Amino acid sequence: MTKKAFITGITGMVGSHLLDYLLENTDWDIYGLLRWRSPLDNIRHHLDLINNRNRVFLTYGDLNDPISLQKAVGDIQPDYVFHLAAQSFPRTSFDAPLDTLATNINGTASLLEAIRHNVHTSPVIHVCASSEVFGRVPRERLPINEECTFHPASPYAISKVGTDLLGRYYAEAYGMTVMTTRMFTHTGPRRGDVFAESTFAKQIALIEAGYLPPVVKTGNLDSLRTWADVRDAVRAYYMLVTVDPQKGAYYNIGGSHVCSVRDMLDTLLDFSARKDIAIETDPERLRPIDADLQVPDTSKFRAHTGWEPLIPFETTMRDLLDYWRSRVKKEGVELAR
Repeated sequence: MTKKAFITGITGMVGSHLLDYLLENTDWDIYGLLRWRSPLDNIRHHLDLINNRNRVFLTYGDLNDPISLQKAVGDIQPDYVFHLAAQSFPRTSFDAPLDTLATNINGTASLLEAIRHNVHTSPVIHVCASSEVFGRVPRERLPINEECTFHPASPYAISKVGTDLLGRYYAEAYGMTVMTTRMFTHTGPRRGDVFAESTFAKQIALIEAGYLPPVVKTGNLDSLRTWADVRDAVRAYYMLVTVDPQKGAYYNIGGSHVCSVRDMLDTLLDFSARKDIAIETDPERLRPIDADLQVPDTSKFRAHTGWEPLIPFETTMRDLLDYWRSRVKKEGVELAR
């Protein structure tokens, strides 16, 4: 019988790339949870399959509506659940902390409760937390392993601490096959423009097209990040649920390229023919507090699954810039944020 995967947040960057991966590498049917108002841009290339109900099916619901989650789980009876949906923008969480906490913590609890009370299915569940749970880590604690103390530096990070702990709680209390991941920075085509590398790439594309003056506006450029490609990330998520899944396990996952946000921006600028682009700090892009040392120890996950990142950092950055160039060429001026 054909396996069924249920992806919350299927229209996001990660959800859409996971859909791509599962379509190409499995024979599973894929069900995606989205809100009725969710933009379909990231999955537009699969609309033929969706319209013809061929392997890809959309289910309308909302993490803040437990009844919709109960109905979705009951209708789908999934074999695998990838819980990716969230209010995922750390900077936004400072302005909307209550929405962030409600969506990410209560929403995760509502989903796990819906699965727990569905007696007809016992899926393998991936709960996506975040490396942001570690927050401000002293340099002497690098690289960050799974047992590093949580020190969240934003309402978003606090919400992901709750998400992380909920996943482990449901595994331990109810015997559910739930695994939690703390994915470090991952990016690539379709990355939301509120994230640093994507807004930089978007601004460069707008500058190249003549829509903006040659100035890239930035926040904190000194933060240290470890970069992975989203296409490597979704392959990791597939391996998480298919390679000897362990109830209650929690893993750091991340790339191998470590550099500052400044170095990342320099890489993007190197790909541009415009050599007159200046850099300007925008106070509105600075967080009140920042998680500035994000260097993971991913040996636990690699040892368990054999996964390793394959896509070079430069390829990821070039593909991200080309994604925005393509959008600007097709759609014209974009909101500069």
